[in-house]
Amino acid sequence: MACLCYYTSEVSCPYFYPTESRGGSATLPLGGFWAGECRAAAPPAEPGDATYCNLGYARGLCARFPAAEGPDAVRFAVARDEGGRLGILYAIERDHYPGAHGTIEFAPGGEAAPAPDGLLERQAAAYAESYRRRKETA
Repeated sequence: MACLCYYTSEVSCPYFYPTESRGGSATLPLGGFWAGECRAAAPPAEPGDATYCNLGYARGLCARFPAAEGPDAVRFAVARDEGGRLGILYAIERDHYPGAHGTIEFAPGGEAAPAPDGLLERQAAAYAESYRRRKETA
């Protein structure tokens, strides 16, 4: 069965590395609220409040967010769900305009085809994990 979905209306911070699902609404950017690491600056750090990490657009609001040019947020959506294989669409944004975009493919076991970078791949994997968890409980 194929699934074509729209991008979520919410976005995650492009510098957030999600490590642990904390549940929450499927309308959140990564399919739920996640704990993890801020990788906006070295060294990586556990954010005191992961709200901006999960919701994006933290430029000028988060002390660790880079002042230089770069992305503000990332959106995800399921493009394809066939036989346990998932195609996760992503769009990287700056000032609410899309920049880079593409699809990351996931095998039934969760292994991903190479993504443009490890941070983006981990966020897409978190989104895929949330999606699969919701699908199992539906």
